[in-house]
Amino acid sequence: MHSKLYVPAGSAAAPFTVDVTPETAGWTESSLHVVELGDGRSVELGTGDTEVMILPLAGGGSVSCGGETFELAPRASVFDGPSDMVYLGISQTYVLSGSGRFAICGAKAKNAFPNRRVAAADVSVELRGAGNCSRQVHNFGTAGVFEADSLIACEVITPGGNWSSYPAHKHDENTPTQSELEEIYYFEIAGGPDGSRGFGYHRVYGTPDRPIEVLEEVRTGDVVLVPHGYHGPSVAAPGYHMYYLNVMAGPGAERAWKIVDDPEHAWLRGTWDDQAVDPRLPLHAPRTGA
Repeated sequence: MHSKLYVPAGSAAAPFTVDVTPETAGWTESSLHVVELGDGRSVELGTGDTEVMILPLAGGGSVSCGGETFELAPRASVFDGPSDMVYLGISQTYVLSGSGRFAICGAKAKNAFPNRRVAAADVSVELRGAGNCSRQVHNFGTAGVFEADSLIACEVITPGGNWSSYPAHKHDENTPTQSELEEIYYFEIAGGPDGSRGFGYHRVYGTPDRPIEVLEEVRTGDVVLVPHGYHGPSVAAPGYHMYYLNVMAGPGAERAWKIVDDPEHAWLRGTWDDQAVDPRLPLHAPRTGA
């Protein structure tokens, strides 16, 4: 039996393939929509009380808003390096046009920030962890890298056979060491050379005071919601690279990603000092140009 925090691929109504709102998730801040567009078609949407970051997962297109048009250069897939991203603030109507699959990351916001585009070549690529805990992070919308009101978002690629989001960590309280953040994991899994479907696993677990238990097999298009608790590992099955898009936001005044590790497993970070980063990373070098 699946957890209610698991949202399977294809469970949303057109034009979306993923439709996670604060209302459907049972929380107050974070949202994610994935839109499939074919043959240069378009969809008109509004931001309302939400700020958004829009990026192509596969394909390319443009975002038109307030008399401006922002281009989203095409990428073959989520494993093709970082992508362009367009940020739009609250209280606007926009048209998303193109061919492909697009993610719209969202968070409730109080303050208006200017619309702008980040080119793929300007996205910071971080290699995090070491050994079989190595992963690649595209920091297109993280705190300290990109200015926004509440929304935090990034992409993570985990090579086949590796573990990421590990040691498991949590961010469900506003304290000096944690930020209270609702988090969405959207997954895509690379296929095998013979066209076989890839898969992985994702875990969420709680504390005695706030129990939660999720262990799901994930495939392309699946979503796991993390309202609270420790989350990780995200495990990529050998032979199948794993991608996930993280979308986070919280009710706190500070836009920050502050986490604490599960104290039982925090010692593992210390073992990375004597290990090399997985030589398969980066899976794709950052693209050049605007």
